[in-house]
Amino acid sequence: MNTLSYKTISANEATVNKNWVLVDAQNEPLGRLASKVASLIRGKHKTNFTPHVDCGDNVIVINAEKIKLTGKKWDDKEYITYSGYPGGQKIAIAKDVMAKKPTFMVEKAIKGMLPKNKLGSALFRNLYVYEGAVHNQEAQQPKEIKLSDLK
Repeated sequence: MNTLSYKTISANEATVNKNWVLVDAQNEPLGRLASKVASLIRGKHKTNFTPHVDCGDNVIVINAEKIKLTGKKWDDKEYITYSGYPGGQKIAIAKDVMAKKPTFMVEKAIKGMLPKNKLGSALFRNLYVYEGAVHNQEAQQPKEIKLSDLK
């Protein structure tokens, strides 16, 4: 028996093949959208997934302003920021955030599901979120996928 045939193959920058994927966020619940997109960006759906390597796909999310929030989250969900100074805490409600910057909610939800280190920062750069149906990555010829087809 040849023991070399049982070596685990680890992906690296040279062996990774990255695809461009287009996801339509229209009528998708925010959390479910974010978890599936984070999995695509991380590369967990690929057979050569390696935890310490950027082996995921580049993901384009369109129609970010048409996401769904269930229940009373439009009024109850809060985004809190703190400047570090006394009295520097600001609270924004989800519907106000959506009116001001529609892509922020999707970006924040996905970023929260990525690793909290240098790799997570590099992975987040593979995400492109747009308000409407028009995006700037036509040259990359992204393949459109339905989130319902993913596990």
